[in-house]
Amino acid sequence: MAESRTFTGLLAATAVGVYLLVLAGATTTLTDAASACTTWPLCDGPVAMTNTALLVAWGHRLTAAAVGLLAAATVVVGLRSDCEPRVKATLLAGAVLYPVQIGLGAFVATTAGAGVLPGLHLTLGMGIFGSFVLGLAWHLEAETGSDDEDPVENPTLAPEPAAEESAQPRAALTFGERVTATASAYFRLMKPRLMWLLCLVAAAGMALAVGPDLTVRTVLLTLGGGVLSIGASGTFNHVLERDIDKRMDRTSDRPIATHQIPVRNALTFGGLLSVASLWLFWQVNALVAVLGLTAILFYSVVYTLLLKPNTVQNTVIGGAAGALPALIGWAAAEGTIGLPGVVLAGVIFLWTPAHFYNLALAYKDDYEAGGFPMMPVVRGETETRKHIVYYLGATLVSAGVLGVLTELGWLYAATSVALGAVFLWTVIRLHREQTEAAAFRAFHASNAYLGAVLIAVVVDALVL
Repeated sequence: MAESRTFTGLLAATAVGVYLLVLAGATTTLTDAASACTTWPLCDGPVAMTNTALLVAWGHRLTAAAVGLLAAATVVVGLRSDCEPRVKATLLAGAVLYPVQIGLGAFVATTAGAGVLPGLHLTLGMGIFGSFVLGLAWHLEAETGSDDEDPVENPTLAPEPAAEESAQPRAALTFGERVTATASAYFRLMKPRLMWLLCLVAAAGMALAVGPDLTVRTVLLTLGGGVLSIGASGTFNHVLERDIDKRMDRTSDRPIATHQIPVRNALTFGGLLSVASLWLFWQVNALVAVLGLTAILFYSVVYTLLLKPNTVQNTVIGGAAGALPALIGWAAAEGTIGLPGVVLAGVIFLWTPAHFYNLALAYKDDYEAGGFPMMPVVRGETETRKHIVYYLGATLVSAGVLGVLTELGWLYAATSVALGAVFLWTVIRLHREQTEAAAFRAFHASNAYLGAVLIAVVVDALVL
């Protein structure tokens, strides 16, 4: 077991190291630092602290050497261990591709390669990263997985629990207390905990589109409309799931499930929020209004009514709801949907399963009681943990693509590597501990990763 854990640590460190190398290479390419060092493997001439381009080039090559040694050690330990053949196959793939990557990098550096060569160099690096992530996912599955799980193919709705009398009847409250309780209930309908991150997604889209030329009016109208559209979507979700909410511990105290707010009032509230949201979006441009309406309908109808109760891929496909604010932000600033905005949306889309599957693990019994075919319920916890690694790797790759495509700087690269490593560490701990606390730790780490990366996008695009 100790040997297996050592190999797991080496494999995870190698994956992070390769990712660091890829983003360092992207930074080298984007800053044209390679032109400061056209010899290989060493750079001619003295290294001066004032020569930033040469320092970047040297940093990239030293990182490549260090990561290469780490990768070699990982491959040797893995091949000598009793890990699964498919894991050894991923190690061999990485071992074969790494020298090819080095050779291609040397050719690009010494010949001032242009055209497709730098892009091919980065793509190959992503492929190496993917091979080690795949090996890590499979090894963790073999190391920590269980054959004793009993997935539920078709979860059914649990009986509604008996109603409990409130400790303090509403009539016993003072007028001020009733007003406060009612306002709080309506606020909870809007799912306010989702707002900060989704607004940050929209802000990143706006910042990427126009940079420092972004106007305060565009920001206020877009984020204001975003807050109201999230509130409308959350309200409709509460209405449509009110009967199921009563059967789940985590949702049994929601305002409609506990009859704090009548369904008719909630529908009216959601409708008013929708109209106000679309009015603000329309002040920006028609495309933003259309995307805003799409976001409300997708979450309220497509996800809540069609995907969530009917398919194990509900979280994967439903990630489109969280990705739409990226397109809204870009369209608000630019008036169109640009490729960088689509790639940012892709980052959110791929991050969503890696994020939400942790919550699904923590509330597995609850989702089964609600009749929802969540991944841990119908496929088992081992399969779910493996897919978290899959989607985490895919998220990091897409974040790397975004950095290259938009020419984001060192802050974005450093944030993605550092927080990505923390996220991966919590996921590895989740595999080993398999507790509710570990699932919540990985859930919060995923929030921290995306939040920090989006802030880095905004700062890099607007300030640096």
